[in-house]
Amino acid sequence: MNLVVMASGNGSDLQSIIDAIEEGYIKATVCAVISDKKEAYALERAKKHGIAAYCLPKKELKERFQQELLKLLEKINPDGIILAGCITILDEKIVQKFPNRIINIHPSLIPAFCGEGFYGMKVHKAVYEYGVKYTGCTVHFVDSGADTGPIILQEVVKVDEEDTPETIAKKVLEVEHKVLPYAVKLFTEGKLIVEGRKVRIKG
Repeated sequence: MNLVVMASGNGSDLQSIIDAIEEGYIKATVCAVISDKKEAYALERAKKHGIAAYCLPKKELKERFQQELLKLLEKINPDGIILAGCITILDEKIVQKFPNRIINIHPSLIPAFCGEGFYGMKVHKAVYEYGVKYTGCTVHFVDSGADTGPIILQEVVKVDEEDTPETIAKKVLEVEHKVLPYAVKLFTEGKLIVEGRKVRIKG
């Protein structure tokens, strides 16, 4: 199974997938990495592992970005698309082209602290300011909304009294590096069955 991974920043979630593939945990290939930012270190990670790296700078392409992204994805024609720290909300045409084949990881327990405007440290700052006792991460299929698709997996992280937004982010990221590869493994093995809003795991 050929996968495209999209990332906007450092790409540590991407690295967790690459490592899982190289270790034989996931039986698939990352055929391309796409970023919407020129400075994304994820592109360098791809090159280090001999993976095709594409940059579609959203700031420069502006309204043409989604169109160019769709063209590139149609050209690559992957079996699945993994949004691993990608802050771009995909156009409905892209979602419709790859139904139940786009997976996103979000750094909170959806439906809390999600949707437009909630990404990266903004999520962890909101978690900290609200004073919740637990947060975590969510892996879900992408639909036409923002963080509204069927949930595949969730993992809980305890928020301690001494935590800061930065330490919360670190805790959540550590969990992401375990949960995302597992979700990708289940996807590539055909074990995820979408039934309405619910995702059933076979076997």
